[in-house]
Amino acid sequence: MTSYNLLLLPGDGIGPEIMAEAAKVLAALSDLGLAHFETEEDLVGGAAIDARGNPLSDETIALAKAADATLFGAVGGPKWDGKGPFHLRPEIGILGLRKALGLYANLRPAKCYGPLATASSLHAELVSGLDILVVRELTGGVYFGQPKEIVTLQDGQRRAVDTQVYTTSEVERIGRVAFDLARKRKNLVHSADKNNVMRTGTLWRETITDLHAAEFADVTLEHILADNLGMQLVRKPGQFDVLVMDNLFGDLLSDVAAMLTGSLGMLPSASLGDADPVTGSRPSLYEPIHGSAPDIAGQGFANPLAMIGSLAMSLRYSLDEPDLADRVEAAIESVLEQGLRTPDIAAPGQNAVSTAEMGTAVAEALRAGATSEAVA
Repeated sequence: MTSYNLLLLPGDGIGPEIMAEAAKVLAALSDLGLAHFETEEDLVGGAAIDARGNPLSDETIALAKAADATLFGAVGGPKWDGKGPFHLRPEIGILGLRKALGLYANLRPAKCYGPLATASSLHAELVSGLDILVVRELTGGVYFGQPKEIVTLQDGQRRAVDTQVYTTSEVERIGRVAFDLARKRKNLVHSADKNNVMRTGTLWRETITDLHAAEFADVTLEHILADNLGMQLVRKPGQFDVLVMDNLFGDLLSDVAAMLTGSLGMLPSASLGDADPVTGSRPSLYEPIHGSAPDIAGQGFANPLAMIGSLAMSLRYSLDEPDLADRVEAAIESVLEQGLRTPDIAAPGQNAVSTAEMGTAVAEALRAGATSEAVA
């Protein structure tokens, strides 16, 4: 039985609650003899500030670099909002990990499970069977470009500056990720930019076009303006498969894609770096996209399925266990088919289960699925 070393970083808000449910699924996989997982837990974000005075320690970075994969919960909350210098805010915990690990490719699948088609804000026929993969560039663009500052001008006004910067190599490497993934799916990539008004958009479109012609001519490529993509996602989402875009557009539009599935609580993500040329292993981080949700923390309302889905992504992309990933995703669909819902995806008047009850149900469905296979 293969053994893996996972680092668990629950973080703040609902992070510890949903991470506990992912741990139940890991335990079920181990109990079934499908794999063995050694886990280590550490602090990040606000929890790390409270304990260590720093949202991300060098020791935590070292643990993440040594792990086969890192599962991340969420960071931030009103307790730390607007307090202390920018470099000591909880969010630096996730930003710092992405930078330290070289995680430039963020994969955000927007998959609508059949039983949740009616939970979407769109008509069920528009989202039924939806399976979109957003590939977001994660370490460049306006979030990291310099200068980034707020200054006071001579006339007393304040001026804020964020700088959007991309290089050819940054665009090429995220493009390769998108095209490679498309070859394993429907062989279709839409590249989103604003080349009509932004010079970085012009560079982005030209670079993606050249890369496609040189290395991926077998994949269908369509260019689309980012604002039009936002409209088309709520007009006819089924026309898309793989979407690739820069950091800012990826941040915004992946949340739009997420809500097509019914709830942010359903959406996992993976952040990947370059594969080692010898071992093939990639630095990685897996997290739900919904944030720390401090307003419901500790109440048992949080949906753990995005966290469990992030675990499934780690099995697929870091541990090379696609069969186990399929099993976990099948267990998620099974509990939804049984009618189990957390409050965020429950219909009006429908009884909702707690965070812990949903996690337990997925673990039990995983065990039941393995038993059924054994009997068959």
